[in-house]
Amino acid sequence: MCLDDSQQFVYIADWWNHRIMKWKIGANDGQIIAGGKGDGNRIDQVSYPTDVIVDRKMKSLIISDRKNHRVVRWSLDNKQDDKQIVISNCVCWGLKMNNDNGDLFVSDFRKHEVKKWRKGEKDGVVIAGGNGQGNQLNQLNCPTYIFIDRNETLYVSDWGNHRVMKWDKDAQEGIVVAGGQGQGSTLKQLSNPQGLAVNEVGDVYVADYGNHRIMCWLSGAKESRVIVGENNEGKESNQLNGPMGLSFDRQRNLFVVDNGNHRIQRFDVEKS
Repeated sequence: MCLDDSQQFVYIADWWNHRIMKWKIGANDGQIIAGGKGDGNRIDQVSYPTDVIVDRKMKSLIISDRKNHRVVRWSLDNKQDDKQIVISNCVCWGLKMNNDNGDLFVSDFRKHEVKKWRKGEKDGVVIAGGNGQGNQLNQLNCPTYIFIDRNETLYVSDWGNHRVMKWDKDAQEGIVVAGGQGQGSTLKQLSNPQGLAVNEVGDVYVADYGNHRIMCWLSGAKESRVIVGENNEGKESNQLNGPMGLSFDRQRNLFVVDNGNHRIQRFDVEKS
């Protein structure tokens, strides 16, 4: 899920329906803007997409076409011949882009690594993991969503290790900034973390998928606090079911992909 520049529309990777939706916030219906032609590997199809971002300069979407092991680009003008494969042979999950120069960051669930793909280059460079599946500080275990700050500091939801890792630019290993105490539901633990968002001072917000909650780990903190989902798994407005994607708008309202409930939830910031 991502918000557009106007903050009026949200783009959604609709996993089970093999499509990308554009939805005006508050509307009753969305529109299909990529895929929607069944599960397949044609250039006009996507298969179980996990993430989508907007390339504002190119006026296009970049999609993590996970089951097809590729990253694809679709024109926002929805031209029939304006679709291309950007990256192949990658079990891609999370995507981010450096909007200044167009560099693309991709997590590879199967290779247990995150790569940076510079604009115009055919091969990516490993910037996190890449040392096999494991739980050492230079390893990852099935990474999912990622976040990149302005200094190209990388944050990774290390799904199989139930932790969030922070990798400074050009670092040889990461540091644990959330979880890392085994799978569990205490304030020091996570269970298969997914979506990530990090604010300007380094506070980490993470979708704690297995615990049906959104957690905040203040920068340097040893334990977290529950932001959303204190009321256990459910479908009420104050409950979640397997949350995945996270995003903040400019007012710091929180948008959550409530995966098991097939909905996007917005939680308004407390003005105080």
